[in-house]
Amino acid sequence: MNKRPLKKDTSPTVIQTSAGGVAFRRGSSGIEIAVIKMLPELRWQLPKGIIDPGETPEIAALREVREEAGIDCELLEPLKVIEYWFSADRDGVWTTIHKFVHFFLMEYQSGDVADHDHEVAEARWVTPEEANEMLDFEAERNVVELAVKAAF
Repeated sequence: MNKRPLKKDTSPTVIQTSAGGVAFRRGSSGIEIAVIKMLPELRWQLPKGIIDPGETPEIAALREVREEAGIDCELLEPLKVIEYWFSADRDGVWTTIHKFVHFFLMEYQSGDVADHDHEVAEARWVTPEEANEMLDFEAERNVVELAVKAAF
């Protein structure tokens, strides 16, 4: 049996830290949560993004929710930091990314989900049950569950 030695993975690894939120409001049908459909993947997720230099996770989370979901919120409490790994093409280099995302519970104050930025195909208000069906990532479904327990 001819065995080849395994090729060592030489792709660079980058650590990214992001922040986002479970933004909720009390609507006519009960509690609603803001979710977004990201471009170009067209997957449903919670609004979140990379923390800019000099920002705290709290400030970044509020900014990202405003940019991606079009709404201003009051930050109530931290929910969870999730961690995961993925690989992606970064400027022509296949890169391994170790990501940490700080999620916060947020209450809607003002704005319209139609006022989202160019990175988002659609933003909408959904019930927690609908969010559980729509969100593509299990970790984010778990964060929504934590938010529901914390807020209601």
